[in-house]
Amino acid sequence: MELKKNGATGIKNNLLIYFLFMVVAAIGIFYGNAIKSSHSFLRVWDHWNLLIMLLGIPFLFLQSKVNLPNFWELSVSIKNRLFLPAIIGAIFGILDILVIKVMLHPEPYTELPPFLQPFPYSIFLYFSGAFEIEVFYRLIPLTLILLLGKWYAKGKYFNAFFWVAVILTSLREPLEQLPNEGTLLIIYSLFTGFLMNLLQAIYFKKSGFLAALSLRLGHYLFWHILLGIYVEYIELV
Repeated sequence: MELKKNGATGIKNNLLIYFLFMVVAAIGIFYGNAIKSSHSFLRVWDHWNLLIMLLGIPFLFLQSKVNLPNFWELSVSIKNRLFLPAIIGAIFGILDILVIKVMLHPEPYTELPPFLQPFPYSIFLYFSGAFEIEVFYRLIPLTLILLLGKWYAKGKYFNAFFWVAVILTSLREPLEQLPNEGTLLIIYSLFTGFLMNLLQAIYFKKSGFLAALSLRLGHYLFWHILLGIYVEYIELV
């Protein structure tokens, strides 16, 4: 009875946290549309993006069924759920700044490049973007593959299914965002992109969805938000 109660509480927390993230994304849509006329390059979600995020809701009920922690699993410490993954993500973000901005593009920008947005709107856009990526790169595919792993041969090859899921989901983003030129940049992007996604998948299995999201947000904090503030308020002044 206690186990069933804890499971229901875990699902309830999953839904509550997911709903709060949807609210943040909705605020970002209204905010972006309110300032869009002042920024020709502004990237704004529309309501279709928000509706697509509803596809992740069924998977909130399946986390414990496929041996994944619920979003606010009591057995997972705050350090492992939020702090450590965020620090790891920040390291990747700082490394990207050093390699791509400092080494490859040391000259000041004359306008915000496509991967940066005006502050503080950037907080909402990149939080929503990180949320979307983690739903469609981690929550849905990993849960589906692990569900199949639990079913096939009564879970005998569950670990093999997990590692197949980890490798496939870790390759997706770096392959999709591979640079068009520059051999060293291509190698760097492929390696760091794969490694970051790999760590996210491992943290997702170990500490849940919020850990994977925290790692990405740590990266975005430096690569998209803080770098954007520097370019907007230092280089473009």
